[in-house]
Amino acid sequence: MQKQEVHGAHSLVSARLCLTLPLPPSINEQYATVNGHRVLTAVARRFKRDVKELVKRLTIEGKLNDHLLTCLRDDYLALSLRFYFASPFKRDLDGGLKISIDSLVTEALGVNDNRLVDIHLSKFIDPLHERLEVELEALTDWQFSQEYVVLPRRTTA
Repeated sequence: MQKQEVHGAHSLVSARLCLTLPLPPSINEQYATVNGHRVLTAVARRFKRDVKELVKRLTIEGKLNDHLLTCLRDDYLALSLRFYFASPFKRDLDGGLKISIDSLVTEALGVNDNRLVDIHLSKFIDPLHERLEVELEALTDWQFSQEYVVLPRRTTA
């Protein structure tokens, strides 16, 4: 296992999922107002569907196994998103963050995104191959601070 220092906290990486996704739609392409309600556009729904299909294919091919899924669901998580755009000026870096998290972590993997404790965003340029490179890591012994202890949730009988 690899030890990783993160802003005064420490953790061991127990499992890592690396994959390449299509570039998510820009924030302006993600939502529309219909009858006074904000709804996902067809482009945003298609992105979410494509991510879910990719994860399903990885599972069928055995590249996403039960051990990895268990680690991702049980441990705190670190997420690295590397956006490769055609131009450095047309897109904001953070515009694809929420839909990427929702599509991959919450919907495709079935992981509660409140498990994310460390997020890194990077912007690169590749005019011939726009994409989103993702690394999602399970952190086995993440600690928030030495001052505070997070107690386990109570179970109701």
